[in-house]
This record gives sequence, C-alpha cells and structure tokens, in this order.
Amino acid sequence: MDKKNSGVGVLDKAVTILGTLESGPHSLAELVAATGIARPTAHRLAVALEHHRLVTRDLQGRFVLGQRSGELAAAAGEDRLLAAAAPALAALRDATGESAQLYRRQGDIRICVAVAERLSGLRDSVPVGASLTMQAGSAAQILLAWEDSEKIHRGVKNARFTAAHLAADRRRGWAQSVGEREAGVASVSAPVKGPNGKVIAAVSISGPIERLGRQPGRVHAAAVVATAARLTEYLTKS
Repeated sequence: MDKKNSGVGVLDKAVTILGTLESGPHSLAELVAATGIARPTAHRLAVALEHHRLVTRDLQGRFVLGQRSGELAAAAGEDRLLAAAAPALAALRDATGESAQLYRRQGDIRICVAVAERLSGLRDSVPVGASLTMQAGSAAQILLAWEDSEKIHRGVKNARFTAAHLAADRRRGWAQSVGEREAGVASVSAPVKGPNGKVIAAVSISGPIERLGRQPGRVHAAAVVATAARLTEYLTKS
C-alpha cells in the first residue's frame, strides 16, 4: 500500500483537499487541478468539510481552511505558535512601549490571534479574533509579500499598497504603514515562517502616529524582526 494512502479512499481524498488548502484559497477548478480528484468528488468532499467547519469560503467563494482546524489544534495543545506568542508579544510590547499583535491570514481577511496591549496611555487596541482587511496595514503587506506573483497581482487590486511596496518589504524583511489601515495609526510588521519556509503569520506593533512618527520602522523594525525571528526559530527547531 502507498504510505501516503490509508486505504480509506474518501478519507485520503479529504485530507488531500485540506493539505492543498494549507497553501491558501482555491476555487473548485484549482482544487481539481491541484489534487487530481474528479470535479464532482472534489466538490462533494469540500462541501462536506465545509459542513463540519474544516473548510469555509472567502469573499470570492473560494475554499479556505475553516476555524475548526485551529480549534482542534488548540484543543490538542499542538498550536505551538500561539503557545509561544504570548510571552514573545509581551516582551515586544515592553521593548517598544507599543501594543503588539500576531496576525494570521484567512482568505481575504487577516485575523488577530494574539495581543499584548500597551499597559497605559493612548494605544491601538485590536482584540483577539478581530477580522481586518488584507488591503491595508503593514501586517497585510507581510502576509501577502511572500506569495507567488499571481497572488500578489490579485492581492494588490484595490489595496492601499502596491507590488513595489511588497518587493521592498521582502528585501528588507519588514513592512511599515502610516495611516494606511486607520487614520492616525502607524504600524511595523515582520514575517513568522513555518518549517517549510512559508510565511504563516505576521508580528506587529501599532500605535498613534504622533508617537511612532512617519517612519516607525526606523525605530522599531529591529525589535519586531527579532521577535518574528525568535518565533520562526521556535517553530522550525526539532
């Protein structure tokens, strides 16, 4: 028997679909092309997985991984990133004096999955579970910048940033935004990468422009990048 197959065909195909969606949103046609599963079967399984919240749809109707996957991982204690995020973000907040966040992409939005709020004074409050746009903000730039050219081309349509901005983000390893997501707010973000080298999250700090300035990366990029690098190292070490 092929070691990749369990012998339970329908289960193997469902797992193949979930594995394919790890790389991002797929239309039904893209799922069929990527998995080699017949279109009627792929549709039937994707809809069944959607019923169980293992799969959901983005704003364009494409299939993406659903919240149940994260819930199962968290319940099993296997979400190593979230386990490490709390102390890492707290340390970043203390080092910069600004609120720190961790974002993950889900289709056409990004979700705040961990936060360390500034303890006093004016702050940029983003609660855990908040859904934010992928069209503005330094975290959105980071979550898109390492995608392939086709996805970047689609992602920058109607965005507050351009493909040239994303190319610059990749070169220097961090992104900044000033009044991009919300008037009066600035932010700096850096990528967290998984064992396969894929960007899986963005570490950010954010706060009022009057405190961070018009070039927040000059002051805070080093601390944000170092935090993201520590999380990446934690995820990729044996």
